Amino acid sequence: MLEHFFSPKTVAVVGASREEGKVGHDLLKNLAKHGYKGKIYPVNPHTENILGIKTYTALKEIPDKIDLAVIVVPAPYVGKAVDECIEKGIDSVIVISAGFKESGIDGAARERELYQKIKQHSMRMLGPNCLGLIDTQSALNASFAADMPAPGNIAFFSQSGALCTSILDWAVNECIGFSKFISMGNKTDIDEVDLIKAIENDDNTKVVLVYLEGVKNGAEFINAAKKITKIKPMIVVKSGGTTAGAKAASSHTGTLAGAENAFDAAFKQSGILRAETIQELFDYARIFSFQQLPKGPHIALITNAGGPGIIAADAVERSKLKMASFSKDTINILRSSLPAMANVYNPVDVLGDAKADRYKFVIEKVIEDPNVDVVLVILTPQTMTEIEKTAEIITEISNRTGKPIVTSFMGGKRIENSLKIMCQRKVPNYPFPERAVSAIEAMYKYTLWQKRPAPKAKIFDVQKEQVASFFEKMKQAGRQHLNEEEARQVISAYGFRIPKSILAATESEAVKAAEEIGYPVVIKISSPDILHKSDFGGVRVGIKNETEVRNCFCEITQKARRLMPDADIKGVLVQQMVTGGKEVILGMSRDPQFGPLLMFGLGGIYIEILKDVSFRIAPIGLNEAEEMIQEIRSFPLLKGARGERPVDINTVVDNILRLSQLVTDFPEIIEMDINPLLVFPEGGGTMALDARMTIS
Repeated sequence: MLEHFFSPKTVAVVGASREEGKVGHDLLKNLAKHGYKGKIYPVNPHTENILGIKTYTALKEIPDKIDLAVIVVPAPYVGKAVDECIEKGIDSVIVISAGFKESGIDGAARERELYQKIKQHSMRMLGPNCLGLIDTQSALNASFAADMPAPGNIAFFSQSGALCTSILDWAVNECIGFSKFISMGNKTDIDEVDLIKAIENDDNTKVVLVYLEGVKNGAEFINAAKKITKIKPMIVVKSGGTTAGAKAASSHTGTLAGAENAFDAAFKQSGILRAETIQELFDYARIFSFQQLPKGPHIALITNAGGPGIIAADAVERSKLKMASFSKDTINILRSSLPAMANVYNPVDVLGDAKADRYKFVIEKVIEDPNVDVVLVILTPQTMTEIEKTAEIITEISNRTGKPIVTSFMGGKRIENSLKIMCQRKVPNYPFPERAVSAIEAMYKYTLWQKRPAPKAKIFDVQKEQVASFFEKMKQAGRQHLNEEEARQVISAYGFRIPKSILAATESEAVKAAEEIGYPVVIKISSPDILHKSDFGGVRVGIKNETEVRNCFCEITQKARRLMPDADIKGVLVQQMVTGGKEVILGMSRDPQFGPLLMFGLGGIYIEILKDVSFRIAPIGLNEAEEMIQEIRSFPLLKGARGERPVDINTVVDNILRLSQLVTDFPEIIEMDINPLLVFPEGGGTMALDARMTIS
C-alpha cells in the first residue's frame, strides 16, 4: 500500500543543500551513506553537484520516473514543490518542512491547501513537520536523524520527531534494531491507521511500537489494531492524558469519561498493550523482540540473593502471573544437588557463592519442569560470582529451549560485559526484577489476547422506529435534554424494565397518580433543566398517604422554583417504590475520537466520589460486557458477599448490550445515565429507576 515509501527505486530530494548542518544536506547525506541501492536525485537550482551526486534544477529535468520525493524547502514553497511532483507523476511524498498547522492560523490554511492537492491527485504524503522515514531492509534513510538504526524486527512510528531522534541514539547502546522507523509529523494524510495496515503483513516486523498524542479516526484505529494484534504485538505509549478529557458534562458518565478512559477502552478492545512510560515501551519491546511467547503464566525465579528474589515474588503476586509450583521430581533433584542452605522451592535461592555451573544446573532442571512456562534469572555481583560465564550459559540455554528466559543482572560496572553478551545473543536483561516481571506479564497478557475468541454479537428486537420518531419531535422542538419520564420511555423501548410512573402537573393529579400506583410511592421533581434531582432534595421516597403526597408536591416544586427560577418545572413524577437489590449505573458519553463510550459501575449518589467504574466503546459483544462488570473493584459485592445471594449478573450483561445497541443505533445521543439500575438477586432481573439523556 505504501511501497514507494519503504522500498523506492528512485528518490528525489527537493531542497537538497550544499551547506553542512542544513536539513537538506543532512537528509541527502543519510540517503547516500547507509547503503541505499536505489538512485538519488538532488534538486537544487543553484549548484551542479552535492556530495558527489549530480543535481537537477527542477523535478521535470530528472530523466527517470521518481517513486518518492522528499521535500525540505521552506513552508511557503512546499505547495509549488508538490505542484511539480504532480506534473512529474510522483505519487508518494515526504514533507519534512515545518511551518504548518503547528505554527498558527496561516500555517493551518497552508496545510489545508496542501491536503486538498494531495487528495485531488491521489497522492500519499507523510508529514509535514516530520523527521522523515527509515527502512532498514532497503537501507533507506530518508530522514535527518543523526544515526541509522541497526536492522531489527521492531517497527516504530511516532508523532514526535524529537522523540524519534532520542530513541535512535538510545537504541545504539541497547542492541535494539528496527525494521522501520517513521515520524508521522502532523499526520495530514498518512496517519497511524495507514501505517498499521502497511506493517501488518511486513515479514521483517515482529513488534510494533507507537508513540501517540491522539488519533484521527477512532473506529478505523480500533479495527486496524484488532487485525494486527492477532498477528504481532502492538505496544503504545499515549501522552497528553491529564488535560485531554477536561470538559463540561451534565451526566455522571460525561463527568467520569474523559479521553484517557476512551483510549484505555480502545486499547483493551483492540489488543494493544499500553505502556505508561517510554522506558516501559522499550522494556516490552525488548522482550517481544528477543524471546518467544510463554505458553502460560507460571514463572520460576532463580536468584543468588534472597532480597531480590522476594521483591520479584512480590511483583509476581501483584501481576497476572503465577509462581510456578515445581514437580516432586524437580524438588528432589534440586534438594539432592544443592547446598543444604539453598531454597529448592520457588524462588530458588542458589546462594551467594553460586558459580556458573550451579546456575547452569538449576536453570536446566527448572526449565524442564512441565509446570514452568517462563524463567527469570536474578544475579547480584558477589565476590565469587562468575558473571560473564553465567551470562554465556544463560544465552546458550535460551537458544536451545522452547521457553522464554529473562534475566535481571543487578549492578553497574561489574556486570557491563555480561550485559553485552546477553544483548548480542538476544536475552533481555532488566536492571531490576520488577521491570522484568512487568515485561513478562505483558507477554502473557498478549498470549491471552491471541487466544481470545471474537466478540459474540447479540441483537435485540427493539422499538427503534418509536425512538427515532420521538427524537425527531425533540429536535423539531429545539430540545436537547430529556426529562426523566422521556428518557425512561426511550430505554423502555429498548427492553429495560422500568417502574410504573405518572407525571403530575398539579397537587390533585399527584394524589390521583399515587392512588393508581399504590402506596408507598416515590415523588421526584420533573424538569428537563434539573438533571441531578437529589442534589437539592428533589426526590422523596416512602410517601405513604394523600397528606404526604400534597405536602411533598408543594415542598419540592416550590423549592425547585426558588433555587432554579429559570427552570421549566413540569410538575412531579409519581413513581412505584421499588426496594431491595443493589444499585449500579449504566451510562454513555460520546467521545469525539472513538464515539459512544459505555460506562458501568456501582450506582447511587456516590458514583463520582468512588469512581468504581469500567469503560468500553460501543458496539460491544457478550464477553466485553461481562468484562465490564468483572473489572470494577466492588464486583465481589455483586457476586454475593458474606452469605448474600449473588445478583442477577446475566440480566446486567443483557442491559449493557441493550444500551450498546441503543447508542449505536442513535448517534445523536451525546450523554446518558441509567442511575440507579436496581439489580435483584439471581433470577430477579433489573429495574431502571432513573434515567437522563442528552441528544444533539
